[in-house]
Amino acid sequence: MNNKNFLDKMKVISEPTRLTILRLLAAKGAMCACKILEDLHISQGTLSHHMKVLVKANLVRSEKNGKWCNYSLVKDQICEVAKFIQDICRADDSKPCSCK
Repeated sequence: MNNKNFLDKMKVISEPTRLTILRLLAAKGAMCACKILEDLHISQGTLSHHMKVLVKANLVRSEKNGKWCNYSLVKDQICEVAKFIQDICRADDSKPCSCK
């Protein structure tokens, strides 16, 4: 992952509603849009916008199921973001990294 890719993903993740959606999907696994709406209490249009941004950033996968979509994390992309941060922490070999 290069700096630009990392920054693009961080811009997506840093929006509070999108971060909440990612945490929901991490905690509960794949969810349909209707369940996400119940947990967030936002409009369908607002959810649709946030999901479009998350899918475009390849942080969330979308699968159509009838009139609803099921969403799940793209875990390897989330791990790439985490690895990028851990690599920064580990860059100075003179001090041990306490990242888990």
